Amino acid sequence: MRIHRALGGVWAFVRGAPGTYVWLSVLFITTVVLHHMPPEFEEHFLRHRSTNLHELSRDPVRVLVASAMWNESGHWLPYAVLYTVFHAPAERRLGTARWLAVCALAHVLASLVSEAVLLTAIRRGRAPLTAVHTLDIGVSYALAGVIAVLGYRIAAPWRYAYLAAVLAVFALPLTAGPTFTDIGHFVAALIGLACYPLVRGRGKAWNPKETPAGPRG
Repeated sequence: MRIHRALGGVWAFVRGAPGTYVWLSVLFITTVVLHHMPPEFEEHFLRHRSTNLHELSRDPVRVLVASAMWNESGHWLPYAVLYTVFHAPAERRLGTARWLAVCALAHVLASLVSEAVLLTAIRRGRAPLTAVHTLDIGVSYALAGVIAVLGYRIAAPWRYAYLAAVLAVFALPLTAGPTFTDIGHFVAALIGLACYPLVRGRGKAWNPKETPAGPRG
């Protein structure tokens, strides 16, 4: 009975965040596909789906969508943990449409801002011209945005400690030789914070002092 009850709770949790686990399933499939590619072909394949300057200038919509479906690291399990800890609670609390809006805004805008920073560096001679083909693929910008917006679903004063920690984590790399992806992650976190209007009216904020409510069906 306990096993059935536990499985029922897990299924209810997953069912309450369909977008998160569909996306995670896609990442699992694409990660397996990458593991079966010859190493010499893998980089070329990913570069064609990267939000680098060259691909953005050719087909921006395609690469902005495609880049969110592949995992450059080749490791799926860490993302399963991160999606369960951050994406799933955010989707359950915001609703799938609002959660997806945060993901899309963070992913698209942070990608464009970070690549604009790289383009400026190239034009000023601070980065080589070959940087237009730099690999920039993955789901971390959307994750950064969701991590930030999730802070609004935590009751004060815990909220302020959480948001301060989030900003510190994403701002720290900017203090010493930041890369364009470091800038992208920080921008994505700021975008998540700017999504507060999507959070308003979504029920009572979670208070760590209170007993957690049971999973929604």
